[in-house]
Amino acid sequence: MTINDKVTEKQNRPIKVLQFGEGNFLRAFVDYMIDIANEKGVFDGSIAIAKPISFGSLELFDKQDNLYTVLLRGKENGKVVNDSRIITSVAKTVDCKDDYEEFMALAELDTLRFVVSNTTEAGITLDKNDHFDGLPETYPGKLTKFLYTRFERFGGAEDKGLIILPVELIEANGKKLKECVLALCDTWNLPGEFKAWIDSANVFCSTLVDRIVTGYPRGEAEKVWNELGYRDDLVDIGEPFALWVIESDKDISAELPLDKIGLPVVFTNDQRPYRERKVRVLNGAHTSSVLAGYLYGIDIVRDCMQDELMGAFVRRVVMDEIVPQVNLPLSEVQAFAASVFERFENPFIDHALLSISLNSVSKWKARVLPSFKDYVKNNGKLPRLITFSMAALLAFYTATDLREDGLYAQRKNGDEYVIHDDRFILEFFAEKSAGSAEALVDAALANVDFWGEDLRLYGNFSEDVPYWYERILKDAKSAVEEVLK
Repeated sequence: MTINDKVTEKQNRPIKVLQFGEGNFLRAFVDYMIDIANEKGVFDGSIAIAKPISFGSLELFDKQDNLYTVLLRGKENGKVVNDSRIITSVAKTVDCKDDYEEFMALAELDTLRFVVSNTTEAGITLDKNDHFDGLPETYPGKLTKFLYTRFERFGGAEDKGLIILPVELIEANGKKLKECVLALCDTWNLPGEFKAWIDSANVFCSTLVDRIVTGYPRGEAEKVWNELGYRDDLVDIGEPFALWVIESDKDISAELPLDKIGLPVVFTNDQRPYRERKVRVLNGAHTSSVLAGYLYGIDIVRDCMQDELMGAFVRRVVMDEIVPQVNLPLSEVQAFAASVFERFENPFIDHALLSISLNSVSKWKARVLPSFKDYVKNNGKLPRLITFSMAALLAFYTATDLREDGLYAQRKNGDEYVIHDDRFILEFFAEKSAGSAEALVDAALANVDFWGEDLRLYGNFSEDVPYWYERILKDAKSAVEEVLK
């Protein structure tokens, strides 16, 4: 049996959403939520997916009548979740280039109200060499021409503007996308009336999204099909946790009432506290623990959480040193941290510590240093476990074998691993690792290019870090045990 046999009839709903991107994340996040909103009777709209780049194919979408299954697997509220849902909210798919006229015809739909995009972080960039004739190359270019076509079709009517919801993982994504569109208006000498309409009739929202989506289950598709009872070549797997924070100058919640049906959507005029919460708690938990965990002898996140010592380390560094520094109600941040721990324990996802270790220097600066500084300011002393995490970072990066593809190192059991980071960072550690431990730690802490400041100026940091650095190099497991005392 195929998914087409499972769903013999789809409800015909007006197209309200244009989605740039057919990838796994949007399908298991936005399309999933809209499908539920349709079922609950609060939206009554469908999605047109536009494939914005040449890579990839829409063949399977055509074959399956745009049907696919979202399978959410993980832990939630202490229980294992393994739920499936057939998504029927996608009405059509078009290739922006190969189906250009059909794509541009969507701009003339009276029912269209939303634009969603996930074109990768590099997608929201301004290219003043982009062309207006034919199909523009960049996403901002495609969107600008699409909006201009709509502006002309409806004579600049104020009620025909669109609500634009980029989910690309860059800060202030909506603001930056609008800046690109307005800049292209000038580059292409488009009418001033159109530029004014962009500003007055359209709402560019900045969003923050959170859900791990692993996508198609390569290597175990047959097993998944057997569990589902039908074949689905587009099955999309993710975790139960989700969060969509939508920031806008105008209140759009009445038009997209996802929060009213219990979906994890927050409408706000300032998403910064939520971004800070995610970066500090979720990402900070990773960056402050995975390097110590790997040197300790652990390979995946779930095993860190299940190990007595490393599990205690992760929970304490988050709850004692990170959570209290986040500028949101304490109970709310604690609840978020508890959900993070459940996500780390997901029995269906083997999240490798080495994959999280990429670019750890810049990650520590962005994700951990703000909590470190706030802890010092608020408590008048160093955070013990965050201090330890810096020592673990320096120990992880201690190696002299620099090659084209990275800096090669070994942990205590002899396992070889490759450190990936900016070349100047790898060159620094390769050079300093050939000298004394004391000189390496001192030079690293003093490196303003790494941290934006000299970290030796924080209390006893320049004394505590070298102590833990040498303890970790000698025996990471006993070092973790000692720092927890």
